[in-house]
Amino acid sequence: MSLLQFMIFIPFIFSIVVPFLYRYFTPRIHTGWFVLPVPIIIFLYLCRYIADVSNGKVFIYTLPWIPTFNIYFTAVVDGLSLVFALLISGVGSLVILYSIYYLSKQREALHNFYVYLLLFMGAMLGVVFSDNAFVLYVFWELTSISSFLLIAYWYQRRKSRYGAQKSLIITVFGGLAMLAGFLMLSLISGTYSIREMVQKAETIGADSLFLPAMICILFGAFTKSAQFPFSIWLPDAMEAPTPISAFLHSATMVKAGIFLVARFTPVFGGNAEWFWIISITGTITLVYGSLNAVKQTDLKALLAYSTISQLGLIMSLLGLGSVSMYTGMGDESSVYAAAVFAAIFHLINHSTFKGSLFMVVGIIDHETGTRDIRRLGGLLHYMPISFTLAVIGSFSMAGIPPFNGFLSKEMFFTNMLSISQLNVLQLETWGILFPVIAWVASVFTFVYCMILVFKTFTGKRRRIELDKKPHEPAVGMLIPPAILAALVIVLFFIPNTAAEYLIMPAFNAVLPSIAENGGFQITISPWHGFTAELFMTMGVFVFGVILYRTFKKWVRIFRNYPSFLTLNNFYDRWLEKSESFSMKWTNRYMTGSIRHYLIYILVFFIIVMGGASLILNGISFDTTQDAPINFYEAALITCMVIAAFAVMFAKTRMVSLIAVGALGFIVAMFFVIFRAPDLALTQLVVETVTTSLFLLCFYHLPDFGKRMGGLSFKAVNFIISLGVGIIVTILALAANGNRMFPPIVHYFENAYKLAGAKNIVNAILVDFRGIDTMLEISVLCIAGLGVYTLIKLKLGGEKNETK
Repeated sequence: MSLLQFMIFIPFIFSIVVPFLYRYFTPRIHTGWFVLPVPIIIFLYLCRYIADVSNGKVFIYTLPWIPTFNIYFTAVVDGLSLVFALLISGVGSLVILYSIYYLSKQREALHNFYVYLLLFMGAMLGVVFSDNAFVLYVFWELTSISSFLLIAYWYQRRKSRYGAQKSLIITVFGGLAMLAGFLMLSLISGTYSIREMVQKAETIGADSLFLPAMICILFGAFTKSAQFPFSIWLPDAMEAPTPISAFLHSATMVKAGIFLVARFTPVFGGNAEWFWIISITGTITLVYGSLNAVKQTDLKALLAYSTISQLGLIMSLLGLGSVSMYTGMGDESSVYAAAVFAAIFHLINHSTFKGSLFMVVGIIDHETGTRDIRRLGGLLHYMPISFTLAVIGSFSMAGIPPFNGFLSKEMFFTNMLSISQLNVLQLETWGILFPVIAWVASVFTFVYCMILVFKTFTGKRRRIELDKKPHEPAVGMLIPPAILAALVIVLFFIPNTAAEYLIMPAFNAVLPSIAENGGFQITISPWHGFTAELFMTMGVFVFGVILYRTFKKWVRIFRNYPSFLTLNNFYDRWLEKSESFSMKWTNRYMTGSIRHYLIYILVFFIIVMGGASLILNGISFDTTQDAPINFYEAALITCMVIAAFAVMFAKTRMVSLIAVGALGFIVAMFFVIFRAPDLALTQLVVETVTTSLFLLCFYHLPDFGKRMGGLSFKAVNFIISLGVGIIVTILALAANGNRMFPPIVHYFENAYKLAGAKNIVNAILVDFRGIDTMLEISVLCIAGLGVYTLIKLKLGGEKNETK
């Protein structure tokens, strides 16, 4: 195992230790102090790769997992995986520091919180570093499970459980679709390695499974990154504690879908369907998120929809940038590839300003007792530092200088305008819609950013309406958002340093064909003269201010939108109908009758095994080597058949039980005939004991009722019994007549020589199958202990009830 792979597993390993640390050190020391070094160590370790990766190096580490099926945990460190891993560990370090001051060590179950958080962190690292598609899927689903646990951390709240359930259903559904896409890709390419799939992109593109595989993988990406119409899970996930929201929904989980699209762009990019699906979905999500954000009255809900909008922006840029791989582009490809560069740049910027804003909103909630904008106002007088941090984060998201969001937003406008002038993929007709929609969404982005700052911190003081007296939090809670806010400003002034060491290596990983053809050079600058992008920005500012000043007049249009037409309502109705349908059908077959359950099992057995035998031509017998059937053997078989019929058509339980006992004793006689006296003895003892026990039990039971004595009741039993008997007989004869391997009996004939045992049966049970026998005995011991424990618990419970 390489050191990098060990770093990926450190969060999983340390999560085992966290409960013990919590038990022995709480409440003296906050558990978060023990967890904080984990992401810091990972972040510092990953920093050592920055220089080498910026020079074009790629590091590959392989660890066997299931080598028989060619599944290896291959970790790849390239520009794309490194950027995401630095965000995961870097923002994760700040989130854990923030959580130490946000979560009370007396009132919160911190061991659960940090175990879930570490599981999620390790899963995200596994996702971004995995080269094997199926290893990536394992980590992918682990992010869904761990995020479910994090969102439901306050499980006592109904909304937390609802939000966790919604996120799990949607993301797991997408994950399963993604798995189907991976299976199709592996069938096409003959490999599980993503890097090898990239090398076989032309072969994959010519296959008939190309489009289904692409759509399935995009389902996984869109559900995880909250793209329309799957975005409904993200606002409800805001019921989680703010540190979780800051980590999952600004820097990590929602970015996993972005990562997946970027990673598979070399495989699917240049295809018209890939371009249109991603570009249109991202653009719709951009508008949908910004329009919904302006009508929110909860600060975290506003940030949730703003995250959806920003994710749509990044996704649309990735879609637009993929057009550079189109074969008809020629020398212009590098120009349009700048959209991918802008997407990566904005991804980094979004993690900084949105992480800071989530933490500021958490501070407001923590110190005032509410996130309701209608109850807030005038906080500037009480929380000037928080106000400053909110201004930096919000203005960056709005695209106002001197903050990093301005730079990536200008690049966004540039690429939207460039795409509108492209004369391939019918963009000469529909391309003009991209810059128009982008500008409209940016106007509403500006509006909700102003709402977040000025509705919360300026205006009339409302201290009386608050649950707590507002004030600045502890310094430790301000440090993480302050660091992120500082990065917002620093990246504005030195963007090209970040471009050289982080963005360009990631770009080269997303568009290796551009990099192989010499790449392209780009200089990030806040001023390019009086360009169309600048006028678009000025228009955003002017119209944004107008809309903000007239907010109360037009916001009713959004808030009065019929609730029954919302995506959430469709989801709730679907869930309600699904549960009702499931309950209805479950009640039909879950009758509480053991007989019904046995009928289901046996009929299923008959259909599947019988059908498979017919379809696969498995019904073939070879009786040439079988011994002849003697008269007395035929007589015993006849007696067994008569006893079986007697069981089925007996009118009393006593007669039925006697017939069952007769069957068992006849079987013992067969063991005697076949020279297995020890098995015959065992059969006799077991049959005698069980028959006696059944007689003792059934003596106190009434006779069969009218229903059990009816002809139809017995006819169903007869048909199913006959079917099972025929199928088992056919399978036994077919297996006996079609030997694929030499019989193992000759090996056991040397039992005395191999094991020193004169009794071959005992040798098989004790020596050859010793572990199996030991496990069977262990099962019996565990069952006995379980029964004993239940008896003692029942007695104890009765004593407690009497008290």
